[in-house]
Amino acid sequence: MKAARITNQTLVYNGWYKFYRLDISMPDGAVVERHLLDNGSAAAVLPYDPDRRVCMLIEQPRAGVLVAGETPLLEAIAGNLDGASPQVRIVEEALEEGGLRLGALEPVTNMWSLPPVSTERIQLFLATYTHADRVGEGGGSQSENENITVHEIGLDTLRELALSGGLTDAKTLILAQALLLKHPYLWA
Repeated sequence: MKAARITNQTLVYNGWYKFYRLDISMPDGAVVERHLLDNGSAAAVLPYDPDRRVCMLIEQPRAGVLVAGETPLLEAIAGNLDGASPQVRIVEEALEEGGLRLGALEPVTNMWSLPPVSTERIQLFLATYTHADRVGEGGGSQSENENITVHEIGLDTLRELALSGGLTDAKTLILAQALLLKHPYLWA
């Protein structure tokens, strides 16, 4: 059987992201129209303090959540790579969004965020921090109008949110589950 292949790609919008209309020749010979959001790659981290048994999550206005009329999400710190390596970029994002210096990065996975329509892959990390690593207020970049609120929550609360369906952001849920599986001693 033949592999699927792109036969035509048309740039529809070129702004914050790029949006394409694609024609894809399918293995059965059919040609179908698909749409693609090219928003690059990103990195995300769930910072946690094993001594104080807390983690840091953020909250910021998100267009999709606002359109749905839902309450803001608790999210892991994240950002687009903008040409940097995931390891370098996530350290910068942690400082910008959370006012936080990270300890050693522990890779979790490099996930597709929405493969039917997006090029984005997100490198996920866990990282430790201490109270002394809180070196700023965070809040995000003023020039990007991020309006980030920083939350430090207990690890028991994180576990309850993960198990109850209270973490509705996929990258954050995956990171919380990874923390539960990789470091169960935190709840012993």
